[in-house]
Amino acid sequence: MTTEQPILTAQNITKKFAGTVALNQVNLEVYKGEVNVIVGENGAGKSTLMKILSGVYNTYEGKLFLDGEEVSFKTPREANDKGIAIIHQELNLIPYLSITENIFLGRELVNKFGFLDYETMHAQSREWLKKLDFNIDPKTKVGKLRIGEQQLIEIAKALSLNARVIIMDEPTSAISDSEVEILFRIIEDIKKKGVAILYISHKLDELFKIADRFIALRDGQMVGKIEDVSHVKKEDLIRFMVGRDIKNTFQRTKIPYGEEILRIEDLSFYKNPNTEDYWVQNVSLSVRKGEILGIFGLMGAGRTELFEAIFGLHPNRVTGKIYIEGKEVKINSVCDAIKAGLGLVPENRKKDGLVLQMNIAKNISMADTEQVVKSSFLNNVLECKLAKYYINKINIKTTSEKNITKNLSGGNQQKVVIGKWLATCPKVLFLDEPTRGIDVNAKNEIYHLIEQLAKEGLAVVVVSSELPEIMTISDRILVMSQSKIDTEFKSAEANEDAIMTAAIK
Repeated sequence: MTTEQPILTAQNITKKFAGTVALNQVNLEVYKGEVNVIVGENGAGKSTLMKILSGVYNTYEGKLFLDGEEVSFKTPREANDKGIAIIHQELNLIPYLSITENIFLGRELVNKFGFLDYETMHAQSREWLKKLDFNIDPKTKVGKLRIGEQQLIEIAKALSLNARVIIMDEPTSAISDSEVEILFRIIEDIKKKGVAILYISHKLDELFKIADRFIALRDGQMVGKIEDVSHVKKEDLIRFMVGRDIKNTFQRTKIPYGEEILRIEDLSFYKNPNTEDYWVQNVSLSVRKGEILGIFGLMGAGRTELFEAIFGLHPNRVTGKIYIEGKEVKINSVCDAIKAGLGLVPENRKKDGLVLQMNIAKNISMADTEQVVKSSFLNNVLECKLAKYYINKINIKTTSEKNITKNLSGGNQQKVVIGKWLATCPKVLFLDEPTRGIDVNAKNEIYHLIEQLAKEGLAVVVVSSELPEIMTISDRILVMSQSKIDTEFKSAEANEDAIMTAAIK
């Protein structure tokens, strides 16, 4: 244990939201050159604490000290000026600005004439992206990037600040294993320069590679820390984090499949209709009732684009044939997809899956409002009845279907998205990164839910960038590489080396 003065100290931090205590008398000490891993379930208060430390939240009880001097940040800019940077779990980028403009937002460089010095900013942005092995023009609009690519921009932005304390809230939730390794090399490098790091992740396996200490939050309170991480095992960390053993660790049970429900033949998704450049190229696949089909691939392989093409989001740039129960269907819009019996839980639930300011009932009924209409008007009674059914069916933890969705934990928000699509009575449910950014207990619940849906005869297609996850829940695994699928594994035959080898072809 270090004897030097902490660079950052939080004393008795308490934060309330509309009477709900999110943090209660939390104390924290952060030291130079160390990775402090903050663990806890969704709703434990981790992100709330990080937002206080970085100036996002400026009203709270308690005190902050930087180098022993009391500080109070009114804005994130003030925290940045003092050397504290944050990589947010919820991406905090402006889509219609370029990569460079996002990286330098609020601290733009000017030349001797007082004009924006884009040349220097582009050059510096390019250097930070190069450190992340991300070869892209920094003039590119962020809105054109996929979520994993946007995550890399957030990381580059934080690193470019040359901060003394860097807060990383789920920085690897949307990036591939190769990018994770690059990030970890950068973390080791900046540690040597004396930078303190606060790190949050629900990917427990990766934490052991970088942690100098573990700090646990539970129900808004600091419950302990582990200074010697060398002998800590995964099950010990889970117990430390949640305060109990998680006994119902998911194990897939075999169930008989029904007939083929979905078949796709030679599906291609063109980046530009006038070129031979593809997001997805000549993909064929099939899935049967009660089957869980996993799709694995590195970032940029075309996984999300495949789902979008099937779901009718880009009809003018998609070719190929789609069959539902043996009959060819034309899907030129999301409405066509829903009518055909398809549901899609998107990769970014907060941006594409939910209206966070609306209540649970309205989110669940959103994809099929016909069920909650009476005499041509939306009927609140029917809406609440529908929501209560799915709250009970998939165990959404809430006191009322009228609660605002934003106030739920990440795992329960994900269940609301799933409930929304189950309410459309789909025949095939597509799940894109279904456990992104949720804790180990919530993941376990999602896995059991996916299996239960399969037992009920639903065909489930899952995309995941987590190899252990895709191997755990899938009956078959397809591997995407460079926009194509040309490798298939049965679950019993699959291993991490073989799948990764196929993914990097």
